[in-house]
Amino acid sequence: MNQLLACLRLYSTGGHLQQVADFMGMHVSTVCRIVKRVSEAIARLYGQYIRFPHGIGEIRATQQGFFSIAAFPRVIGAIDGTHIKIQSPGGNDAEIYRNRKQFFSINTQVICDSKLKITNVVARWAGSAHDSTIFNHSSINRDFLNNLYPNCILLGDSGYANGNFLLTQLLHPRTPVQQLYNESHIRTRNVVERCFGVLKRRFPILAYGCRLKIDTLLTIIVATSVLHNICLKTNDTEAPPAPEEINEQDLEVQINDGQMPNIEEGPDPVRYGTREILIEQHFAAL
Repeated sequence: MNQLLACLRLYSTGGHLQQVADFMGMHVSTVCRIVKRVSEAIARLYGQYIRFPHGIGEIRATQQGFFSIAAFPRVIGAIDGTHIKIQSPGGNDAEIYRNRKQFFSINTQVICDSKLKITNVVARWAGSAHDSTIFNHSSINRDFLNNLYPNCILLGDSGYANGNFLLTQLLHPRTPVQQLYNESHIRTRNVVERCFGVLKRRFPILAYGCRLKIDTLLTIIVATSVLHNICLKTNDTEAPPAPEEINEQDLEVQINDGQMPNIEEGPDPVRYGTREILIEQHFAAL
């Protein structure tokens, strides 16, 4: 088992298969099988280490953690998608993996808490899939629609449509209160960007790309997410510092401009009620 874990660690931290094989004194095909087997074993621990908050105690603690960042209430998670590079899979469907930045990838949806712990991950969509499409087809969206998380909010960027339980920023804040809402939203949601930074620094394979089969890569994404949470739980001293993917200066520019790209508001007062109520009843009182 130690040999299996050593292979996975070397590969996930940026080693090419041939380099790993040479280091371990194994054939490349053996290393491939080992990486696959170990990744599958770790990924099966998903339910143990990657859990969305449940129960009043956990939910309130999670919301308090987010509130302590910038006074944004009721937040249970920050959501975003990140692209994991792959080589072209070939075949007639290869182009569906080409994303808007014109490289091939897997678009992975992640939700994290204020401590950068991953609470939900969806790793199965091709790079061309839009963030909102992934969310709309996810089990976590169904849970919210079924009212399993009343009085709870997710924060997302312009890749998502604003709704009752997933809030985005205002496109054109017109008042100081609306500006305050945007500032709080930006600072609070930034934790998911930091989470991606830590995850990809800890496991460079997620940043630089993978030449394995897509099914194996999907398993590796889940496995490294599990390992990320284990590292947080055990206070891993080798963990890289949490990078500010959006630094304080950039945040101030975004906040002062107030011109964050977003989905245009529609006329439906039910769909857009939550954001307006928060602005009028919470941020106006700050």
